[in-house]
Amino acid sequence: MLNNIRKHILSSLQFGAFPNNFKSDNDAYKQSKVVIMGVPFDGTATYQTGTKMGPTAILNASVNIEPYDEELGEIYTLGIFTAGTLNIEEIHTVPEKVIEAVYRASSEIVKDGKFLVTLGGEHSISQGVIRAYKEKYKRLSILQLDAHLDLMEQFGGTRCSHASVSRRVVEDLKCKVTNFGVRVVSREEQDFVKKNKRVISVFYAKDIHDNDNWHEDAIETLDDYVYITLDVDGFDPSIMPATGTPVPGGLSWYRTIDFLRKVYRNKKVVGFDVVELKPNPGNESPNFLSANLVYKNVGFFKKYNLLS
Repeated sequence: MLNNIRKHILSSLQFGAFPNNFKSDNDAYKQSKVVIMGVPFDGTATYQTGTKMGPTAILNASVNIEPYDEELGEIYTLGIFTAGTLNIEEIHTVPEKVIEAVYRASSEIVKDGKFLVTLGGEHSISQGVIRAYKEKYKRLSILQLDAHLDLMEQFGGTRCSHASVSRRVVEDLKCKVTNFGVRVVSREEQDFVKKNKRVISVFYAKDIHDNDNWHEDAIETLDDYVYITLDVDGFDPSIMPATGTPVPGGLSWYRTIDFLRKVYRNKKVVGFDVVELKPNPGNESPNFLSANLVYKNVGFFKKYNLLS
């Protein structure tokens, strides 16, 4: 319950400015189907730092979201509770401890049957959340939007790097990973993919950025239960310049949303994260895009998974 979760987190702004009639925080947590948690960590960043400010930027932007969505209606009525941001002040220099803290906090929320939305922070944090979900759903697969494969054995001196998150998910957590939007690949990662074709599927941006022909093939690679991790550098820098490594040639908003809608229609999505937002002072557009990405995914969960 909420008291157990608060051992791990600090208070924060709530996601969105939505009307509610909750009597207390405990009541809000109990009645909400969705719980949001921020993880302000960028300890393994190797190019541009600043993603630790991502959760706060998304929450700040979210209060300007229109509660009514023209496609999905009043999404917020399913109950969206923001637990707060993970307290990593004393461990932020040790990625292994941060990921363990993410796992512990996530486990409490997952055990309560909530749909957990995690706001990063860098991509390494996803493995802590996925571990919590893997304990509940044995046949769990991962759908990853990303410019990179994140399949390095280690990077920057740690196996828990943001560049190694998918490697840990495949090798340590034994999950299948389907990656889309990729346009940066190392030789090591390419070799690893070739050796693990049964559990890793890759849809490169050059092949999918201007068409929907790949949607069914990608969905077929997923198990019944799916966790979605959305690295915002998967989008093109023209709409998402605020990320640590803004690689050209990324995906557009509408094509990405169209694909995600189909995933929710066809699979049971159990949770998701939005990571790698590095706020650029003076440019709120990427922050608002990220907040809308969160709200849209929550709406898909409500319509296609929760209500169905």
